[in-house]
Amino acid sequence: MAAETRTVNEPLSEGMSRVWRVDDVVVDTRTEFQHVLIGRTAHGTTLFCDDERQSTETTQLVYHEALTVPPLLLADEVNTVLIIGSSEGVASAMAVAHGASRVDHVDIDAETVRLCAQHLPYGYTPDDLAAAEAHEGPIRLHYRDGWDFLAEAQERGLRYDVVLIDLPDESTDPEAQHNRLYEADFLSRCAEVLTPGGVVTCQGGCPTMWRNQTLITAWRRFTELFGTAVYYGSDEHEWAFLSGRSDRIDDPVGTMTDRLRASIESGRGYLPDSIDADALRGCTVPPHAVRAAVRASSPQ
Repeated sequence: MAAETRTVNEPLSEGMSRVWRVDDVVVDTRTEFQHVLIGRTAHGTTLFCDDERQSTETTQLVYHEALTVPPLLLADEVNTVLIIGSSEGVASAMAVAHGASRVDHVDIDAETVRLCAQHLPYGYTPDDLAAAEAHEGPIRLHYRDGWDFLAEAQERGLRYDVVLIDLPDESTDPEAQHNRLYEADFLSRCAEVLTPGGVVTCQGGCPTMWRNQTLITAWRRFTELFGTAVYYGSDEHEWAFLSGRSDRIDDPVGTMTDRLRASIESGRGYLPDSIDADALRGCTVPPHAVRAAVRASSPQ
């Protein structure tokens, strides 16, 4: 029987979409929370949620390193990490490779996480997932709402060196459920569970001028909420990532570069394939349009 072929029209912005040809549909289902499609595209095995490409076999490493490596380098310690979202599990493995002894991975959609482990050639394997679900090892998986888990963590006095939020892009739809996990109140709550020198990070949006409105909003939040805010725009992907520390440090990019160099020289910590010192220096300046928009809205 021939493999099923279809197209996915991924919305990009008002009046624009990207068309994916899916040559072999592996999974097509609706979970309690979203429509999930896994299939073969020109980028290898690809995960779509609600028709938005979440990750692909050929580009997921670049995406996950841009998300995960900057905050791991910005944090003073990386012993405990809280990850909210990130169904594939790649960020969890990177945190452990960098030295984390405990990673609490929180995702509301158990079915999607299990489908990813079963069908994606990256991230959790079925055995990895079984261990994480049983809390056997450094990664502990919690099928919970991120907001509720964070509230409980605050009540229990849990502290994390890095809080990493990896969700679908913030939506311009005010009714989108996941938007509340981008807002200033949630980011402030994340900051409250940080250890001294800890970092909050999230996917900030797209820097292209035809899709940068959520990035402008997110960068404004980070610069207002955190003493130190660091932008990282992937030079090989169309996403930007934002990291914040409550305290102020004079040269965050220099600090990150020094720590990356020390990791490479010692062979300890997570050693990225797609980020080096030049990338850190070149990708940590927000686009002019984003900086100008935030300046224009700031009190004089």
